Parts: sequence; structure tokens; C-alpha cells
Amino acid sequence: MTIVSELTARLPADRLQIDGEVVASYSQDRAVFEQAGQAVVLAMPTNTAEVVAVVEAANAANVPIVARGAGTGLTGAANAVDGCVVLSMHRMDEILEIDTTNRIARLQPGVINSDLKAAVAAEGLFYPPDPASFEMSSIGGNVATNAGGLCCVKYGVTRDYVVGLEVVLASGQVMKTGRKTIKSTTGFDLTGLFVGSEGLLGIITEVTVKLLPAPPPPATAVAYFDQLTAVGDAIVRIFREGHEPAMMEILDQPTLRQVDAVYNMDLDIDAACLLLIQTVGDNSASRIAEIASICRDEGSTFVHHVDDPDEGDMLIEVRRRAWPAFEKLGKSLLPEDVAVPRQRLPELIDGIQKIGLRHDVFMPVIGHAGDGNMHPLLVFDGNDPDEIARALAAFNDIVALAVELGGTIAAEHGVGTLKRRFVSDELDPVQLDVQRQMKKLLDPDGRMNPGKAL
Repeated sequence: MTIVSELTARLPADRLQIDGEVVASYSQDRAVFEQAGQAVVLAMPTNTAEVVAVVEAANAANVPIVARGAGTGLTGAANAVDGCVVLSMHRMDEILEIDTTNRIARLQPGVINSDLKAAVAAEGLFYPPDPASFEMSSIGGNVATNAGGLCCVKYGVTRDYVVGLEVVLASGQVMKTGRKTIKSTTGFDLTGLFVGSEGLLGIITEVTVKLLPAPPPPATAVAYFDQLTAVGDAIVRIFREGHEPAMMEILDQPTLRQVDAVYNMDLDIDAACLLLIQTVGDNSASRIAEIASICRDEGSTFVHHVDDPDEGDMLIEVRRRAWPAFEKLGKSLLPEDVAVPRQRLPELIDGIQKIGLRHDVFMPVIGHAGDGNMHPLLVFDGNDPDEIARALAAFNDIVALAVELGGTIAAEHGVGTLKRRFVSDELDPVQLDVQRQMKKLLDPDGRMNPGKAL
């Protein structure tokens, strides 16, 4: 039997779509250059039992399954492969429980990150992970890619907040991991195994996350520097002196110039970079004043700090407008995602600028300075083969530089197909072999998201 007939026998008709244009619209994420295959059918389950039915149908028809969340990924991890079932989780979007006593929430994977944040905020609680796409991206996709965000420097990434999962395995079996208790030492950490697994090991159908008390309003500082070495020294000193910023973002000169050209924000477009910093807590105002003083001591040309949250939001707005400002250029945008130890950050930024010059690629740098995670933005004409080739060469060189500096090829966007060829540059052969054995154990037929990550 065909996969369509197998699915039709197991699911209500409105859970399936075979129209080619509709299926294609669910078959690719936002990764530039990463082409999607041609899926046969789109499945849109509403509960775990229906996900099991999709897996059983795929097994019976001997076809692969590619799961997707909201499609906001940037690495091709959710792209269809030829002949597959695209399994979209967008209809599984219910928050099942908010437990204020134990500070956890249980939800389906299709819940949008910002909706979870709003729901728990109404209970005086806080879900920290905040990818830039938090108003569009789903929790299931965040878990599958171990998404990060602006506040990772203080609060950590998605993995740090996932305490339990429900997963449909390639066999069709349903496995629950984790507990509702704060502590548990029983067995291996299978929850952590599935976080960041990009759909290679199973389909996540339920997520339990831990929550924090809602933080007090932040205090904010901005600091311009005319030398990258100076901002690097400031970043290192801030952490060495025991400060714990909730946010620390950096924008280089080309970014400042583009944002100012589009939005007229009266920025210092002659500065080498701008550092944006926020602190939270009962002593946030005094902490931000101390951080501002460090920036002055280390050579900042202009420092300003406030403890009014509304004014602070206005200062941070320059970071939020960076990507939209470059979209105004009407060119292709390829965001990089690498990270290095904090003390190597100036070397990374300097190296990225040299790579841009070497390949003649316009490559502004934006990133999370607090955790060493940089997002160089390669800007080029997507219709010009020469520009595409130079952009790809620059992309490859940035990855190599990050590894050379003791960093990672993929900090928070995941691996997908975009960076699959670089995995062996970071992972040693023994670790890579162990990971492949895990994949073989849980997905012996290679049906789950084939061709991705490993």
C-alpha cells in the first residue's frame, strides 16, 4: 500500500493534505541554499495517538518522516526529503498544565514560545529561553534545536529548562522521560539526549519545562567602543569581577550604520561597535552602574545607563532592528552561528572582518557577546553565482575560525544540512561514532529525518 492509503486508513481526512503547493509550503525552513526534497503528503496530527498512527503508516509503507515545528529554523533541519511524510506539529498547540507549586509547565510541541511566556507570566512566572523568533517559533522546534536567545548569558538555553518529554520512537512506541519532581537520579538522562536531536531520534509530542519566578524590571547600559580589543577587555573584566548580566549584545560598525540609515536612531556610526547590557535583580541598578564604570575604564568612548525599564527597552531597540534594517537592502541574507570562549571574542570578530575583506563579502556582525555567540550576517546577491560562491567560501572560513579558536560550529541554530559537513571538525571520532550508534539503536531503518545532522 502507498503512504497516502496507509495514512488515510489511520487518520481523519482533515489531518492530511496531498495538494502539491500546500505540501511544498510545509517542506522547507528558512535556510538559504538548503534545498528541500519533494514530500508525498503532509500530516497534521492533533494528539500523540495520531502521531503514533503516522509513524506506523510510514513504517508500513517504508517511507521516511520529517517532523517540523513552525518552520523558522535556519539550517534545513526541517526540510523534506524525497518521498517522505512531512509531519507538522502546528495543531498540537495546547498548554496542558501550569503547576505554580512546582514551577513547571506541560505543553504540546506546537505551542508558540511567546504564548507560553505570556501564559506563565499571568501566573507570576517566567520561561527564559528567548530565540529571536520567539513570537513565531514553537517550543517543539526550540527543543529539537536546543534554541538559545538574547538572555542565554544569564539563564542558559532551552536544554536547561526541559525536565521531561513524551516522544514517539521510530518503532511507534511512546516513551516518557523525566519527572515532575525537582530531583531525580534514576537512569540515564534521556531527556537531554532528545534535546537538540533535530528529529533524528523520535518525534517529541509533549514537553515539560521548568519555570522561574518573574524577574524584576531590568537596568540597561549602552557603551560605544572605537577598538575591538577594548570591548573584549571590558567583557572579560565584567565577568571576572563577578557580574552576571542578563543580556550582553554587540553590534559592529556596519550594523550601526545600516540601522541608523533605515531608522534614524542617532547612533554613533563612527564607533567600532556598540555593547548593550542588561542586569536584573534587586541590585540591578547598582550592578549596571558598576558595569558602566568598567566600560569607561576599558576605553569606552560613550557610556549611558538607566534603571527605568521603558527607557531601557528604547536603548535595546537598536538590537531588535538590526535584521529588519538589512532586509531593506533587498538582498539575500545568510546568518552564521558560531561561538567561542568569551576571551576569544575579539579574535573572532577581527577574524570575521578579515574574512569578509578577503572574499569581498559584506558581512556585518551582530551577536550575543555575553556567551561568545556571534551571528555574522552574509549579505549578497542571491542571483549572482560569483557572489554566492564568495559568500559560501566566507561562511566556511568563519566555521573553521570558530573551531580554531576553541569554539563551536553551531551555537544555537542547530546543524541540519547546512553544517552537517563540519560536524567531524568539532566532534572527535569516538564521540561521533557513539552518537551514530545511538541513532542506529533508536532508528534502525534510518526513517527519522534522514540526511540531517550526523
